[in-house]
Amino acid sequence: MGESAFQPYPFLLAAAERLAAGLARHGLAPGDAVGLLLDRPREVIPAFWGCVLGGFVPCPLPPLPDDADRAREHLVHLGELLDGPLLLTADPVASAPPPEARVRMVRLDELRAGAEAEPEAVGLAGPEGSARPVGTAAAPAAVAPDGLALLVLTSGSTGRSKAVRLTHANLLSSMAAKAERQRLTSADRTLNWIAFDHVAALLEAHLLPLAVGAEQFHVSSTRVLGDPMEFLRLISRHRVTMTFTPNFLLGLLNAAEAPTAGAPEAAAPMDGAADASAAERLDLRSLRHIVSGGEANVRATGEAFLARYAPYGLRGDALWPAFGMTETCAGSVYSRGFPWVDAGREFASLGQPVRGLRVRVADARGRVCPAGEVGELQLRGPMITDGYHRDPDATARAHTPDGWFRSGDLGRIDGLGDGVPSLLVGGEAGPGHLVLVGRAKDSVIVNGVNYFSADIEAAVERLDGVAPGHVAAFPTRRPGHDTEELVVALCPEPASASGAALHRLLNAVRATVVAHWGFRPAHVLPLPASAFPKTSLGKTLRQRMRERLEAGAYDAVIAEVAAEAEQQLGGHVAPEGATERALADIYAELFEREPARVSATASFFDLGGTSLDILRLRRLVATRLAVAELPVITVLTAPTVRQLAARLDAGPPVAAGPEAYDPVVPLQTGGDKTPLFCVHPGVGEVLVFVNLARYFAGDRPFFALRARGFNQGERPFGSFAEMVETYVRAIRARQPRGPYAIAGYSYGGAVAFEIAKRLEALGERVGFVGSLNLPPHIKYRMDELDFVETATNLALFLDLVDRRRARELPAELRALPAEDRLARLLDLAPPRRLRDLDLDLPKFTAWARLASGLTALGREYRPSGTVRSMTVFYAVPLRGTKEDWLARELRRWDEHTRSQNRYIEVPGEHYTMLGPRHVATFQAILRRELDHALGEGSP
Repeated sequence: MGESAFQPYPFLLAAAERLAAGLARHGLAPGDAVGLLLDRPREVIPAFWGCVLGGFVPCPLPPLPDDADRAREHLVHLGELLDGPLLLTADPVASAPPPEARVRMVRLDELRAGAEAEPEAVGLAGPEGSARPVGTAAAPAAVAPDGLALLVLTSGSTGRSKAVRLTHANLLSSMAAKAERQRLTSADRTLNWIAFDHVAALLEAHLLPLAVGAEQFHVSSTRVLGDPMEFLRLISRHRVTMTFTPNFLLGLLNAAEAPTAGAPEAAAPMDGAADASAAERLDLRSLRHIVSGGEANVRATGEAFLARYAPYGLRGDALWPAFGMTETCAGSVYSRGFPWVDAGREFASLGQPVRGLRVRVADARGRVCPAGEVGELQLRGPMITDGYHRDPDATARAHTPDGWFRSGDLGRIDGLGDGVPSLLVGGEAGPGHLVLVGRAKDSVIVNGVNYFSADIEAAVERLDGVAPGHVAAFPTRRPGHDTEELVVALCPEPASASGAALHRLLNAVRATVVAHWGFRPAHVLPLPASAFPKTSLGKTLRQRMRERLEAGAYDAVIAEVAAEAEQQLGGHVAPEGATERALADIYAELFEREPARVSATASFFDLGGTSLDILRLRRLVATRLAVAELPVITVLTAPTVRQLAARLDAGPPVAAGPEAYDPVVPLQTGGDKTPLFCVHPGVGEVLVFVNLARYFAGDRPFFALRARGFNQGERPFGSFAEMVETYVRAIRARQPRGPYAIAGYSYGGAVAFEIAKRLEALGERVGFVGSLNLPPHIKYRMDELDFVETATNLALFLDLVDRRRARELPAELRALPAEDRLARLLDLAPPRRLRDLDLDLPKFTAWARLASGLTALGREYRPSGTVRSMTVFYAVPLRGTKEDWLARELRRWDEHTRSQNRYIEVPGEHYTMLGPRHVATFQAILRRELDHALGEGSP
């Protein structure tokens, strides 16, 4: 888990003073914005206070997207939104700013040079028993109550997020009101696991306990999400009295294996080992309340949680459903009567506002509704934002003419009596309580994070086969479910309206949502255009579609989609044995299916598995089946429940013996068109094709060719010719006769050309040969790539470093001793990415050596001979312009073909053309070109 420490508040102050001085040395002036691109509590908290003490305006930021194009767009937007901010980062950082972004990046360790290492888990407390260390900053900057203290980005948007303005007066009035309502004192202990780009982490879990001098504990979100029971163990271990969590975690805890009850022997260290945690006794008697917000609280989930953990000392009134927004300084309405006041409800009510806050419910004309009538929730008080930074139009839209903030949520106020206006005044005793019933604004909240419908609809509408103007993304919540789920409705164009084409289209929608947002829609509904209710201005009425869904109007469509999917997957074969049944349960959870409907013979990829799902699968297998390591290649080569169970039951390769090398990895096996074989790039691996293959479901099989040398005991190829001949034999073993379709990405383009040439020499017809951004002459590029360059390119390919850093690194690495170079590369990589890829130094070293070997084979390669024709897909090259790249390099394929070639421009850059941002567009172009070359139209 890393280091942990308990730090008195005076030490936090001293660290913040040093950072304030460091920020000032970088030329910042009071009022300048500072983006906190930091994810660990030990980094975020001192950086926040360093900004405050210096008079700068902190803005916590989420991690940059892994996709380089999306990261670049986000940085450009931040530069505009925050007016050229300085971005504080940890070392390593995933992406440096592009030239067009008006941002500067500074590493935190540059500001606190000379300071001792900080711990990963942080505890903070008052000054008792500790002397204040000496800081190095000048006196704190003078600020006014209405001065800007904090900017917080609106959550969940993949588009142009807004920045909520919070003043010093907002924060101070909010903390005083929260502390009074929650009865917090310096004797309390709080726990936080929420990431600091969420407003609740900074305000509810840090500023609030600090305001009363309470002790506070912070751990990373991955620690709790990876093992939800760790949340309760931390509460027990550290005698926590108050904490915060969204509703979905309560559902996970309800499903977790029950721990041992009883008082723990002593408080274990915050980085306690997992084995020790498993046997640790659980004692929740210290816990006074859990504030639960960020999404609606399901009454049944909350009641089940309280009942399940009552034997461990959890109080029956410990769960406080709450409402808050970034614009209200997080929690501002709390219910202290759960579950008794909510008998018979599906969702918990939210109680009453804190002192100083007024809440009303108004209709569309601005008239205050009678009690019990549904209208828009509006708020007013000293903790409410004055608007959005540098966005006067959004600020105006968010306020009524008489100055009330429009939340965008629909609600009512119950318990006031007939005819009484729907108004609650914080601090005044009364019977009324707030109930939320829906959302006027168009978004979906999944596991406490807001996703905007328009963003999702725009991504889906770009898919081929979707009728323009007829996509709707809206939320639903199944009875008793712990969080909202996404529904995507679309109108298929006639060619994609049924059978295998419709199955492919629905899979493409799911793959697109997963690639962009990391979760899968609960339903994808193909509907006729007449099923999309519209306003007179053409706006789709999403709320009406939700009402229809929840009334059962689309049940027949949902059943038809499920039946078609099962037919496309080849029917159902019941799992046998404990391992198969456990894996079927895991597949069901991943793909949100009933376990009884998961066939033992259905492929992980045919079910819709993406590269993100592979990572989730590996974590679930490790947890449920106690498998220490599940290599990615095992999932790729044994993707069905039955195949994977057989591999797991056989044990690790050392025990089971090495398997025969087969370069062909079946990423998608459905469809009756000519299979496509795609050759790996220069790194040898085929994960880059996983998301692309998802779009071929029900269309044509998609096989990837993986280099030899990854598995234990495998000898890498000794020559380019040996590699080609091996791949030709493997392809013919899968498909004995032509026509063939062969393509290669980057380095693989040259290999694909040689495979096609060899197949033609054997008398076979090759209907399609594709090169993804590679010219025929590669020797000059291979000559440039020594081991350091190759390893750096591998790191770039894996998103361990960004493109600009990759250009700078070779010179820096060559100055180091040879044995330290790869370690330095991994030191620069984001730890989260290394965990996702299961990469450590030995694995990365082996991979770099294999990639270097492939590079060496490329140095001896000279193109010769011809094939019938080629299709060349070109993107922004590694250097130079796209126009020069096409004219001077790529068009030299004309020298090696007998018929006219096709040169197809595609979006993105060399390393991003198959990434999440562009894969949906690229797949449509690729499938169209395949159909054209092979004479195979859509089924």
